Amino acid sequence: MNKIKVKNQLKFNRVKRIRAKIIGTAKNPRLNVFRSLKHIYAQIIDDQRARTLVSANDLEIKNKKIKKTDKAKEVGKLIAQKAAEQKITKVVFDRGGNKYHGRIKAVAEGAREGGLKF
Repeated sequence: MNKIKVKNQLKFNRVKRIRAKIIGTAKNPRLNVFRSLKHIYAQIIDDQRARTLVSANDLEIKNKKIKKTDKAKEVGKLIAQKAAEQKITKVVFDRGGNKYHGRIKAVAEGAREGGLKF
């Protein structure tokens, strides 16, 4: 196997391992973060009912000329604001197999600043 396939397989295994341990419930839903090369997406999921309760992404942010890390922090604040409207205060953070640094960390910090607890 070449390097890219090995890296993808390792990330897939990490995601499976994380999802086996983290389960979102109605009281304590899962905050899932997906990071692509260009955008970042966050959603709050109730795994027991298989429903997405709240979602946000950087395409919803008005200011397009800020750095990707700053956009990620704004996405965190936005998802926290939308969660507060749905009366969600506690979540379980799912980093989606990515390392907890950079844009993933910025989403978490923004969500904490917005009032989410995890």
